[in-house]
Amino acid sequence: MPGFDTAPAAPPEPRDEATARRNARYGLVLFLVYLVIYGGFVVASAFWPEVMDRVPFAGLNAAILYGFGLIVTALLLAALYGWLCRASEGPK
Repeated sequence: MPGFDTAPAAPPEPRDEATARRNARYGLVLFLVYLVIYGGFVVASAFWPEVMDRVPFAGLNAAILYGFGLIVTALLLAALYGWLCRASEGPK
């Protein structure tokens, strides 16, 4: 609907190349950490299904627990990335 975008555009944020490279490096490292954990899930599911079918806790098999662990790990890594890449509180 026309007319809802009348707010002024936000000014562009200053871009610091060194900070952008550092943040990209953090992102790649955290992605590789998650990729290794996810790869373990895929390999275990493909080659050791009997291990993933075990019931280690509260009637839930290892595949379910590992899957929930992947979700929690993704959220924790995202929070860590946000914390690592936060803007410094230096003088302006």
